[in-house]
Amino acid sequence: MTTSPSNMYTPYGISLLRISLGIMWIAHALLKLLVFTLPGTAQFFQSVGFPGILAYPVFAVELAGGIALVLGLYARQVSLALAPVMAIAASVHFGNGWVHTSPNGGWEYPVFLTVASFALWLLGDGSWVVRGSDRFAPGH
Repeated sequence: MTTSPSNMYTPYGISLLRISLGIMWIAHALLKLLVFTLPGTAQFFQSVGFPGILAYPVFAVELAGGIALVLGLYARQVSLALAPVMAIAASVHFGNGWVHTSPNGGWEYPVFLTVASFALWLLGDGSWVVRGSDRFAPGH
């Protein structure tokens, strides 16, 4: 990413987005593990029509993806891969209303994570990355 005086702070802003988004993905995964438990999450998955066994790889993908975002490991590709996971979660909650504190959870939190993940994919890795992926970005 090239910088000019008008956008010299852009990579740092993108990094703040990437790191905070990664923390949110980690928190979402840990909610499944520490609050609902993985067997409880599997039961929930079954109650909404998904195979319960999917709870385990979804947990792993969310946790590993969140860690990758925080560290800056191919953040652009990771954020794009995570977006459909949360888009599906949003679809499960559409009937519950907008606010995620609604009974059975609303859809605003998963939709925000989906959109933020797409935004990070469009923006790039930012600064402070372990292994960047911007060289794979369109136009680079």
